[in-house]
Amino acid sequence: MDRLFGFIALFLAVVSCSKGGFGAPEGAPVEEELSHGMIVLGERLENPYTTENISAAIASVYPTRGRVEVKPTHLYVRFLPVDQSDFELISDLDLSDYPLDYAIVKDGDYYHDPQIDEDKVTWQYAVVPKDYVFPDIYYEIIDECFITENDAPERSSDGIDWDAVEREAYRLTGNGDMLVAAGARSRKVNPSGRITIVDDKVNGGKPFGLAGVRVRCNTFVKYSHAYTDRDGYYTIPKKYSAKVRYRLIYKNEKGFAIGFNKLLVPASTSALGKASPEGLNYTITKNSDRTMFTRSAVNNSAYDYIARCSGDDMNIAPPPSDLRIWLFPSLDVSSSVMIHHGAFIEGKYIKKFLGVFSSVIAFFAPDITIGTRDLGEYSSIYSAVCHELAHASHFSQVGKSYWDKYIMYIIKSFISSGGMTYGSGNETDAGYCAVGEMWAYYIESIMYKERYGGNVPSFGSSNWFSPQIFRVLDERGVTRSEILNAMQADVTDVDMLKSRMMTLYPDKAVMINQIFNRYRTRAK
Repeated sequence: MDRLFGFIALFLAVVSCSKGGFGAPEGAPVEEELSHGMIVLGERLENPYTTENISAAIASVYPTRGRVEVKPTHLYVRFLPVDQSDFELISDLDLSDYPLDYAIVKDGDYYHDPQIDEDKVTWQYAVVPKDYVFPDIYYEIIDECFITENDAPERSSDGIDWDAVEREAYRLTGNGDMLVAAGARSRKVNPSGRITIVDDKVNGGKPFGLAGVRVRCNTFVKYSHAYTDRDGYYTIPKKYSAKVRYRLIYKNEKGFAIGFNKLLVPASTSALGKASPEGLNYTITKNSDRTMFTRSAVNNSAYDYIARCSGDDMNIAPPPSDLRIWLFPSLDVSSSVMIHHGAFIEGKYIKKFLGVFSSVIAFFAPDITIGTRDLGEYSSIYSAVCHELAHASHFSQVGKSYWDKYIMYIIKSFISSGGMTYGSGNETDAGYCAVGEMWAYYIESIMYKERYGGNVPSFGSSNWFSPQIFRVLDERGVTRSEILNAMQADVTDVDMLKSRMMTLYPDKAVMINQIFNRYRTRAK
C-alpha cells in the first residue's frame, strides 16, 4: 500500500493546479491516550446489550416475576466490502472500522484488522435494525441486541424500568465502572455540547462553531450521531447513562466529506475520547493537534463557501453534492480533479498514463485535493479551499468533457514546459486553463478580503493569465454571478469569454471590452 500511496501523491502533485499557501483542545478529560494513528485494542468486553444479558438483567432487577421474553431490536454485524460498489451498498449505515465490543487502549483515527491484508479494505462494523435487508455483500452477525429507543417509556406498561435494566446489564457484564454515578443524575441523558475552532484573524481570536460536522457517540453497540449547527452546537438524539465515546466524522451536512487517512476512506475520523454522557465541549486551535486542526479548518472553509453560493449571497453554482476532499499533509499543492464526479480518469490517455493504477484512483475517487504542508494558518487553508471549490463550481456548470480538456492541458503542459504548472500559455487548449484559473484566483481573492478585511489580495496575478481582469470588473459592478454565468461549456478561451460577457451584458459592453484589453493574456 505504501507504494500506492507514494504513487498517488506524486500523480496528484503533477495534475494539481499548484495552488500554494502562505507559508490545546478544551473539554472534558479523556481516559485513554489519543492519537491520529491506528487504534490499539485491549481485551474483548462483554456486550451488555445482547438479548441474553438484557434477559439476565431483568431477572436480577425483578427476581420475583416470571420470565420476560426479550426479542432483538437490533443486530450487531460486520461487513467485508471488496470494492467501491460494495461500499455504496452500505453507505447509508453509520460504519466503524473497529469492533465495538473491545476496550481501547490507545484511541486513534482508524483501525485495520491484522487478519486482513493491508492492501484490502478492513471489516466495517455497524448496528442495524432487526429487520434490516442485507445487501449482496459478505457479512457476519456478531450479536442479537436489545437497545431501547428514546420513545420507549422509562417504565413500560408491564412495569419494567428499562433504565434500571440497562444499568444492571452493565453491572452484570463487568462494565459497571462505565456508568455515571447513581443518584439524581443517573437517568439517561442526551449528550449535548459545542465543538469550536479558532481563527486568530477573525472574531477577535475567540472560538466559533465547527459547522455542519458529524458528532458520533457510542457505548458498545449503542450508536447515535448528530450534526453540529452553524455555531457548533449539537444534541445527540439517543439517551445514555454510561460514559460515551465521542468522535468527529468529517462528513458534512452540506454534502461533502473530508478523507484520506493512512487508509483511503470516505470520511476521516478524529477521536475525542470518552467522557460523560451529558456531553463534551471541545475547542480546536492551530496549537492543538495538527491533523484535527487542518481537517476542521477545511471543513469550515468548505461549509462557508457552499453556504455563500446561495441566491441571497454570491448566487453562483455550488459544487456538486457528494464532494470528496482529500488532505495531503506532505504536499504543498492542491487540485480539483473531480474524479469522483466522472472527470478525467475515464479518458483513454489517462488510462494509458496510469496503467494499472487508473482503476485504483477511480475506486477511491477524489474530487478536491488540498496539500496542507505549508498551510499553518486558518487563513491560508481558507484561501486554498476557496480556490479549489471555485473550480468545483465551474465544473458544476461546464461538466465532465470540459474538465477533461482542462486537466489534460495541465498534464501535457507540465511535461512539455519542463515543470511549469500552467505551461507557457502557448499550448493547445491553454484557454481552458486561463478561464478556469482566472475565476478561481478571483474568487479566492475576493472571499479572502471579505473574511479578513484589508485590500483585495492579488492572488495569481504573476501568472501568464490575468485574474485581475475579474477583480477590476468586480470593482466596476459586474457581479461574480454574472461572471460565472458567462463561463459556459462553449467558452474555452479568454476572447470567447469577453465576447460572451459583452453579449450578455450590453449595457456594460464598453467597460468590459476596455478592461479585458487592458490586460495582456496569451491564452488563445
